[in-house]
Amino acid sequence: MTLVDLSLKVNTEMYKAAQNNSGAPYGHIGTHFDVMNKEFPLEYFSRKGYVFDVRSVRDRDIDLCDVDLSKVHQNMFIGFDTGWLEEYAYGTLAYYHDHPQLSYALIDALLERSISIIGIDCAGIRRGKEHTPADQQCADHGTFVVENMIHLSEIAGQDGWVIHTAPMNFSGMTGLVCRVIAEKE
Repeated sequence: MTLVDLSLKVNTEMYKAAQNNSGAPYGHIGTHFDVMNKEFPLEYFSRKGYVFDVRSVRDRDIDLCDVDLSKVHQNMFIGFDTGWLEEYAYGTLAYYHDHPQLSYALIDALLERSISIIGIDCAGIRRGKEHTPADQQCADHGTFVVENMIHLSEIAGQDGWVIHTAPMNFSGMTGLVCRVIAEKE
């Protein structure tokens, strides 16, 4: 069995930098998802997963032409390896500014396929004032967005992974820190 930890390990300095540069409250630190007035279903803990390598996409949105939608099926964990977290240190101003984002057409196509989780190695699937509405759109379709993932390149483009996502069991938070582990037998 092969296990890959896709969760960002946050140290004190990274936590302080994230607080200074994004003002992120506790539940939004490191690998987490924004709750968006929903509760994470326990059955989402283990999902078949696939990660797209979209590292070459810069200066435009990640779009339908950048992925093979035949890999996307109902109830899956779909990830995007942008390489952003390797390029810009977590918590820095550069990390939060101008990160890659998914096009609305791609987000809609994923939601039409009723996936469970979208994972990404940057601060969100959309930037700035579009971040929260995009997360809410996903949540309203039963899809959670996990942000600030790491090591996605280790599993990108490979079939046969199961992704385990375990958010903290907190209540009343706007974000939930989570541990995400990829498993392949």
